[in-house]
Amino acid sequence: METFTPETLRVSVEGRIGRLTLSRPAKLNPLSNLCLEELTKAAGWFDAQPEVRVVIVSGEGRAFTAGADLAAFVNGTDAKPRDEADAGRRMSEAIEAMNSVTIAAVHGHCVGGGVVLTAACDLRVAAESTRFVIPEVDLGIPLTWGGIPRLVREIGPAATRDLVMTCRPFSSAEAHQLGFLNRVVADAELNAVVDELAASLAAKSALTLRATLKAVDAAAEALVPTRFAWSDADVLTHAMHDPESREVAAAYLAKQGR
Repeated sequence: METFTPETLRVSVEGRIGRLTLSRPAKLNPLSNLCLEELTKAAGWFDAQPEVRVVIVSGEGRAFTAGADLAAFVNGTDAKPRDEADAGRRMSEAIEAMNSVTIAAVHGHCVGGGVVLTAACDLRVAAESTRFVIPEVDLGIPLTWGGIPRLVREIGPAATRDLVMTCRPFSSAEAHQLGFLNRVVADAELNAVVDELAASLAAKSALTLRATLKAVDAAAEALVPTRFAWSDADVLTHAMHDPESREVAAAYLAKQGR
């Protein structure tokens, strides 16, 4: 097995089951550019392990992920080059395209890009106390990384408009009702339920699991394509230089005490 030692993640393989854990708990597992790049590489690393049939995606500590670093959105001079702005799209496409069945095990807070990462996984299980929020519009930027088409696929256009434009928090119960989550379980049962689900899937034929994933992904892409998400980085870069958008971001961060 090729060695892969990321800085922001933990990766492991136990038989047919892999584990991909966001591992910066002191900062609530932020999706920094380094983390996005390592998630993309991790997807390829797991694909190179032919015995792996299921990968559990989770976050260490008190939260799944607090999303991107808010300080990066304070002013346009901190705008990232286009290639860096595109890192989230590459990550979500790599996770979605993995050969293994991916199960997101979500707890605590799941913020912004964390919702996109969750949407890129094949199955999603969350603890009852999990809280989701997509604050990008309040930060003066659009939801990018291919997040809009993925949400439209799962919860429909109306709910996507509501959650993305209002930036209101929503519970795991609402996420389940909307169809975003497959299951909601008691906080203390999250790991056990996800482990049981992973073991059940791992016992199935690799060929049929992968054929099913490819068929569902192809059908989803035909219904709501993500191939235009390559332009998300241009919109994000533009927003990072837009004066009104920067004012909105500064006001939001001031309210948050940032």
